[in-house]
Amino acid sequence: QVQLVESGGGLVQTGGSLRLSCAASGRSISTYNMAWFRQAPGKDQIFVAAITWSGASTDYAPSVKGRFTVSRDNAKNTVYLQMNSLKPEDTAVYYCAADRGNWGQQRDRYDYWGQGTQVTVSS
Repeated sequence: QVQLVESGGGLVQTGGSLRLSCAASGRSISTYNMAWFRQAPGKDQIFVAAITWSGASTDYAPSVKGRFTVSRDNAKNTVYLQMNSLKPEDTAVYYCAADRGNWGQQRDRYDYWGQGTQVTVSS
């Protein structure tokens, strides 16, 4: 089993930056593909970014491409989401997810999920 805990959320002004962390425990995630999703109030959970187990490939939602960067440090068993040029529409609870065999933009490809961290961007 993999346990995931997100951190780094908070309140930031438009144009600001935050770095989210997703710390894993239970087992090494060095062979797991990882992703970030977000859910705004009253809306469905949507894909934000993903990274393969080696870090060789990444994928981003069009709405965040060029502003967000997903990365990982397998030695620290942690995945990151650097968020720059934040906008009010980025306000959401951000979740990280993991899966050993799959990766991509679909929620059901990931078996393990964290509890989420709140990001609020004020205008």
